Amino acid sequence: MNLDALWESRRLFELGFLFTLRLTVITVVTSTVLGLLVALVRISRVPVLSQLMRVYLEVFRGSPLLIQILFVYFGAAFLSTSGGLSVLTAVTIALTLYQGAYISEVFRAGFESVPPGQREAARALGMSRFAIMVDVITPQTFTVVLAPLFGQYISLVKSTALASVIGYADLVRQAQGIIDRIGSPFLVYSVVALLYFVISFPMSLGARYFETRTSRRGPVTA
Repeated sequence: MNLDALWESRRLFELGFLFTLRLTVITVVTSTVLGLLVALVRISRVPVLSQLMRVYLEVFRGSPLLIQILFVYFGAAFLSTSGGLSVLTAVTIALTLYQGAYISEVFRAGFESVPPGQREAARALGMSRFAIMVDVITPQTFTVVLAPLFGQYISLVKSTALASVIGYADLVRQAQGIIDRIGSPFLVYSVVALLYFVISFPMSLGARYFETRTSRRGPVTA
């Protein structure tokens, strides 16, 4: 195993790690915001909007992420006269739409886990729909959804590896360049796997922590 050459490539590993981490942070934020908004629209049961959100969920949960990345990147280039989207922008959009569809279902399940009796009691006290959502439903929802959210974020970290197919300089892309230069694919990909673990493991601990807290609190009752 060419350990010296591997050590000389540490700067490329560092760049790949930082690019992967940046993409992860951006898409965690954007997909969470999108998922929350979609869930709110769905539970509001506005006829046209709810149906549109349903179509969105079926499309993005029913097609491979790789195809979505290629579609956004090359589709934007095809439709644009200015060269299309940057690689980072295209990957961010695709990951946000894909993960947002799954995260919206996590939030929707959380909203629906709050017993109807609590809404009725809040209305009886004269609270507005907005106040009920902010002060009664949302705090309980976040208690329920934090553990599955972190599980979804771990899936997101692994999904970022597909960004390399359109040239994003993430860990996988950097690893391919290192292998072309020094060989030793098993060793290189072992380092890549370790670096993905470094990103994912704190999320796994977070999921375990919130799952434990939720189980100690017990189910929400009316």
